[in-house]
Amino acid sequence: MFEGRGRTAGRALVRVAVVWAVSALTMLALAGILPDFQLQGDDDSLTRTAITAAWGAGAFGLLSALVWPFLVRALLLVPAVLLGLLVFFLNGSLLLVALKVTPDGGGAADPENAIVVAAVMSAVASATSTALAVRDDDAYRRRLSRLAGRRRRRGGEDGPGPAVSPGMLFLQLDGVGHQVLLDAVADGHMPTVAGWLGERPTHRLTPWRTDWSSQTGASQLGILHGTNHDVPAFRWYEKDSGRLMVSNRPASAAELQRRAVERTRDAGLLTLDGASRGNLFSGGADQLALVLSMAARRGRATRSRAGYRAYFTDPANAVRTAVSFVAEVGREIGQSTRARVRGDRPRVRRGGLYPLIRAFATVVERDVVVAAVIGDMLAGRAAVYADLVAYDEVAHHSGPHSRDATRVLERLDRSIALLAKVAEHAPRSYRLVLLSDHGQSPGETFRGAYGLTLRDLVRAGCGLPVPRRAGHTRSGAEARYAAWDAVRTALHRPVEDELTEGGGDRRPARDSDPIVLASGNLGLISFPDVPERMSREQIDRRHPSLLRTLANHPGIGFLLVRGEAGGSVVLGPGGAEVPVAELDDDSGPLATMGPGAADAVRRTDTFPHVADIMVNSVHDPATGGVHAFEEQIGSHGGLGGEQSNAFLLSPLTLPAPVPGGGPLAGAEQVHAVLKRWLYDGLGPQIPLGTTPVTGTETRREPAPDAG
Repeated sequence: MFEGRGRTAGRALVRVAVVWAVSALTMLALAGILPDFQLQGDDDSLTRTAITAAWGAGAFGLLSALVWPFLVRALLLVPAVLLGLLVFFLNGSLLLVALKVTPDGGGAADPENAIVVAAVMSAVASATSTALAVRDDDAYRRRLSRLAGRRRRRGGEDGPGPAVSPGMLFLQLDGVGHQVLLDAVADGHMPTVAGWLGERPTHRLTPWRTDWSSQTGASQLGILHGTNHDVPAFRWYEKDSGRLMVSNRPASAAELQRRAVERTRDAGLLTLDGASRGNLFSGGADQLALVLSMAARRGRATRSRAGYRAYFTDPANAVRTAVSFVAEVGREIGQSTRARVRGDRPRVRRGGLYPLIRAFATVVERDVVVAAVIGDMLAGRAAVYADLVAYDEVAHHSGPHSRDATRVLERLDRSIALLAKVAEHAPRSYRLVLLSDHGQSPGETFRGAYGLTLRDLVRAGCGLPVPRRAGHTRSGAEARYAAWDAVRTALHRPVEDELTEGGGDRRPARDSDPIVLASGNLGLISFPDVPERMSREQIDRRHPSLLRTLANHPGIGFLLVRGEAGGSVVLGPGGAEVPVAELDDDSGPLATMGPGAADAVRRTDTFPHVADIMVNSVHDPATGGVHAFEEQIGSHGGLGGEQSNAFLLSPLTLPAPVPGGGPLAGAEQVHAVLKRWLYDGLGPQIPLGTTPVTGTETRREPAPDAG
């Protein structure tokens, strides 16, 4: 305890010294610029002048700290306009007093210049102090707490009474796999989480297995809305409408949410006094910030992008985030340069706009989301679900076990600690639940390992021309394009569709070439001129070599196609062929894909919009590696390795996720667990109805009879 207080006091003294030095330099600079502001006599040396500036800056700062609180109280009854003018006059007066109390009284300024100098010095001191507090989470927490308290008092919100049930904070660490979390805790990179799981644990760690589509779109839709039915991948082509669905596009996210609400007749997990922050979907919450499915909606009640505006209207927030943003850009440039110099393999390109995109995901989005969650807790909201995407973005390009990704985990742990401290001062107690939506599997990209993309391989198997130079596959990282697409949609600009593995902006004609899409190490091949899902026999008649070419490629683990009689089959290397109904996890093409793989494939096979050919890359159990069909050396979206193993970290005060400690499989089961925890504290609720157009107006209210 005393050591922590000593560090805090030391940081405070360093900040005071730096602000003092910067203020003295500012005073010296102004003395050189303004003709009627002097710090020296005719015979004074530069050293004596600097000492006078230091004394003057120190005296001005001390007087401001001691006198201003009393002046503010004395002037509370002064009209606002007059008070604004008096602030400048009083600041100038304090500066004149400060110059007079210097040891030799050598400083001099006329009243007009004193007002200017005082205003500039106050602004510089404030900016310097704020910049130095960028990494001081305690100072940041205290500031946000004060601001939230003021907003509550202005709005007449007292928060919940002392007898209310505990609130729930669900914090999603995007892409952090179960094993990655364990390693980070064991190696001391996440001390806050380590404390929760230590010798006297306060939380329990439960692994859970994702669906075949191990990505945020499928997982978060299932967690927040109770179903991810018919979400076969991160991106897929729908033959009945000719539409390309991409999970991190605002229009697609809105449609997926509408379908989920229509299927479950339930608006979502967060309908009762809930808040959704930084997510793809709203979960039925009224309070929204940076929610992609609502990004294009008009009106104050649904305008998700207002979260940025609310955060950056505070200058201190803007300075803190801007400094961190610039530092993160420099960090990425330095890390990518070192990786190139060392010759790290695997490696993907990290130039262009990527440093800015990474800084947006790891700094801007983190700061806005954390600030919004702090406001939610201080307002006493019943349920909050927030997503922090920083690790997922960095791990895609640096690797899930890289030093770069580990540094991000350390910063995420600090954010968790900050939120835990805020919870201690909230008007209601909070249960903090950490969870992830999927993990990531490392490995060389398919293109890097074999010199061609999946699209090239498909075209070769179809007897179509193959480009001499293999094209790059567009990355599907959730944070990468979601921000820019949300902005374009909000401005009512068109968002281009991707219709091939490498992107594109045209819709295919019905007689066009096959559409090849990538979702991590999961590939989807569709023939748009055939209205129904093609059977294996239809594909063989049209392209006799295609399925054999794909199944026998060393980078591909298995294929899923529909059989002639309606029953689907899984094809593997060496002519392996297993009916879906007979799949098991221990033998055949799925033997290396991990437990639950057979059930995941069987479930996906029932989706209406499953592709004609579903392609999963090979998985090496010895290294845990897969081959992404995108430009990612840490990937997720298919089966194989750590990408399918997420985690759920919950307080021991909550019931065990699965009675008896059984396996937890699928996002829909996670939704059921979170829903049970919420209802245990907030009372049972029933769905009342669904608006047929959007499906987002469904409300849930407490049932009159718990029985």
